[in-house]
Amino acid sequence: MKALLVIDMLNDFILKDGALYSGSRAEEIVDFINDRIKEFRQNIYPIIFICDNHEEDDSEFNMFPPHCIAGEEGSNIVDSIDYRQGDKIIKKRRYSGFFGTELDLYLREKKVEELYLVGVCTNICVLYTAADARNIGYTVNIYEAGVASFDEEAHRFALKEAKNTLGCNII
Repeated sequence: MKALLVIDMLNDFILKDGALYSGSRAEEIVDFINDRIKEFRQNIYPIIFICDNHEEDDSEFNMFPPHCIAGEEGSNIVDSIDYRQGDKIIKKRRYSGFFGTELDLYLREKKVEELYLVGVCTNICVLYTAADARNIGYTVNIYEAGVASFDEEAHRFALKEAKNTLGCNII
């Protein structure tokens, strides 16, 4: 079984006035992601929205401006993404969708062995989610046309690292 992980397609990352706007490239991947969501829905594969969701005093704010604070508009899935009631949401407080969440348990209960990743930021949350997934035995595919970052050089490095070091498939 395979599943689609939609990572951090949230107002604070995707909207121009978001706290950590990921740049125009992040807006450009929305249609591609919606096409993948449609494809996975048609095949009745799980779609999991991985969502940054921080406390107001989160230690991550020592490195990055406050963003995706629980209960605030910035932490919501951007309206342009085809999220539907009943889609699974995993809230996270760190870069990886696996760290401190129920993601692995949920995937194993659904008998998922192969993951397809889309979202932002390639060099942060996408990369660290991919690393944790590979470390615990999942096959990981990253849609190159479905990921973006505010830093193009870091984006390219992350895709290379995911492929050459982690053994992810860049498709």
